[in-house]
Formats: sequence, C-alpha cells, structure tokens
Amino acid sequence: MHIRLFDTREDVAFAAAQRIADALRAKPDLVLGLPAGHTPMPVYAELRRLHASGRLDFSRATCFTLDEFVGLDRRHQSSFHAFVSEHLFSGVNVDPARLHSLNGSAADLDRECERYEAAIAAAGGIDLQILGLGRNGHVGFNEPGETLESRTHRVTLLEETRRDNAGRFGGDMSQVPRGALSMGMGTILKAKAILTIATGESKAKPVELMVRGPLTTRVPASFLQVHSTVDVFLDRLAGARL
Repeated sequence: MHIRLFDTREDVAFAAAQRIADALRAKPDLVLGLPAGHTPMPVYAELRRLHASGRLDFSRATCFTLDEFVGLDRRHQSSFHAFVSEHLFSGVNVDPARLHSLNGSAADLDRECERYEAAIAAAGGIDLQILGLGRNGHVGFNEPGETLESRTHRVTLLEETRRDNAGRFGGDMSQVPRGALSMGMGTILKAKAILTIATGESKAKPVELMVRGPLTTRVPASFLQVHSTVDVFLDRLAGARL
C-alpha cells in the first residue's frame, strides 16, 4: 500500500480527484469503479469542477457503481445509483450508455449479480476502483464475517451498517433495506489499481486494521494488502493510529 496523509478532508478530496483525473487523461476510455457515501462526495464535487473548467473529459469513460440496496432500482431516490448520479454523473459528460449499476429490484438477484460480473468482464475489467472504508472495516457491502464472497453477490447487512446508511432514508431505520448487492472482494481485487479514501476520527481504527492488521475476513479491507497497486489517501484524523 502507498499511504498519503493530508491535513484536511478537503486536501484528501483534491488529491483524490487529481489522481482520478490523471488516470482519465492517460486513458480516456478508463473503466472506473465508484462508491456512494459521504467520503467521496467532496471528491466528486472536485471532479465536477474540473470538468466544468474544461480540464476533464468523461465522454469515453465507463463507470460501475460498487453496490446497491436490495429492493431499489436505479430510479429510486435512495439508491446508490441515484446518489452517484446526483453527486457526479449529473455534472460531467459521461455517456449514459456507459453507466452501469446493480438493480436491487431484479426478479432474480443471483442472476443480476452474474450479469454484473459479465458486464465488468466485457468492459475489460476495472482500471481504477475507488473505495471508501466502513467503520467496521467493510468495503463495498462486504461485511465482516466468517467468510467473504469473491464475486458480486447478495449480502445481509449488519445493523451498524444499516445505521450508518439511515441518513439516505430520512434517519428512519425501518426504511433501510436489510440486504444489498455488492462487488465481491475478488472482483474488487481484480481492478488494475485501487484508491481507498478515509477521513475523520471514526475511521482511525479501521484504517489501522486495514494497513497493519492480519488478513482476516473480520476486516474485509485488510485484503487490500495483497493488491500490488493500492493508494490510500487519509486526513490526519483517519491516519492518527498509524
């Protein structure tokens, strides 16, 4: 892992956006894996700003969102597709035909996961996967447990993960789905490069476990240690235990 520490969340966002922009300029048909959540929001805002200034072209890029709630399709206002659309896609010139997301309301969820794996493979694999880091060490919706799924799969969400996502449902835990679809750790680790972003005091312990802890399914992010090209961008609060 290549770890970089920055003073503020804003500094992290600027550097992460520059990393993504550099990759896109070097390979205009870049295949990006993109997360939802609070952590990437300022990164997406900076990417929109770069595009608005004429310094970034998404027209040939292909994008895959990382995960989705079971029961929600891309049109649902609380879906992760809607989140990334609001915070990134709506402000850049990405081709809608090149936007891919999991359909959480598919009639056959296992087949939907297989479809997504096939779509990633057909695109040539993910060139740059962007990740956040959950407070329990999850990435995507790969939750801590006895085992980890390699491929895109269905998952039962832990209560702490549901609580962390309640804001998208007006703070009402009863409205937060109990299941999700997610790229598996194997799918994530097949990306040619990975950029993991973590900010804030609550991420200090999972960052320490991700970087220094043993490889364990109890901390899914620890498996990023085996990838050859992982950048980790942290603010001082998230990196405090390193």
